[in-house]
Amino acid sequence: MRIILNNNSMNPIYEQVVSQIKSEIITGTLAEGEALPSVRALAAELKISSLTVKKAYDCLEEENFVTTVHGKGTFVNAADRQLAFEARRKAVEDDLAKTVEKAKAAGLSAEEIRGMMDILLEE
Repeated sequence: MRIILNNNSMNPIYEQVVSQIKSEIITGTLAEGEALPSVRALAAELKISSLTVKKAYDCLEEENFVTTVHGKGTFVNAADRQLAFEARRKAVEDDLAKTVEKAKAAGLSAEEIRGMMDILLEE
């Protein structure tokens, strides 16, 4: 498993870990039933706190991407690709809604916002 952390990112480190592991599960890089590295091993590999890795694994478990069996490890669940897609779609919608609100607060009209979106989509 290859995880790249960006210390300059606005996202907390545990969210970066969660996002990258989710991506590997969704794409099939991590197969159903495959064991994730232990909390300590991944923390040592990434040079971060074990508590950060534990928090990431807990988030993945809450979202049903992995299952932890105490004394055995953390294992990948079957990927529900449609559910994962909907979760990513919802996150994008939330981000767009915040951006639109910010644009409106800056005094931009709906037409100006659409124009900006069209330009960005062409790139």
